[in-house]
Amino acid sequence: MIAFGLAMDCFAVSLGTGASPSPCTPRSILRLSFHFGLFQGGMTLLGSTVVNLISGFNHWIAMLLLAWVGRRMVFEGLTSHAEKPVEECNDPTRGSSLIMLSVATSIDALGVGLSLALLKVDVIAASLVIGAVSLIVSVIDLLSGKRLSRRFGKGVEVMGGLVLVAIGLRIVLTHTIL
Repeated sequence: MIAFGLAMDCFAVSLGTGASPSPCTPRSILRLSFHFGLFQGGMTLLGSTVVNLISGFNHWIAMLLLAWVGRRMVFEGLTSHAEKPVEECNDPTRGSSLIMLSVATSIDALGVGLSLALLKVDVIAASLVIGAVSLIVSVIDLLSGKRLSRRFGKGVEVMGGLVLVAIGLRIVLTHTIL
């Protein structure tokens, strides 16, 4: 259940990324889903040792990263793709966008890793399950996002960007108000 809970950010981001105009090739699907799984599992492991160092501001990091990528997706969705070939559109499965999305969606896994370590749970096994679930969820949602984009057009990309910004705001509000 924890793995599925952590994968919900991957779910939303993968759906939005799939809706972007960038090509959804097997390579881009593997790249994003692999990174999401790797970062979710890796951050869980890392969290069992270092979460206390960044717990005071980790929510701000996640919000800023998600807002930055979400803003870019909204901008891409509102501009005419006819002016720009698909090959020139920002590909969120490459470069700095990929790393930012991977970090932003996996920051909660730091806290989970600490909690699991405190409960004397096998953090390595838990990390593997969390990473695998995130990878699988990401693959399914990238493909679903591409289908939605074909069916509903550019509005899905704008919505995906707004969802990323909303997730970032939810993270900050959850950590600062509650």
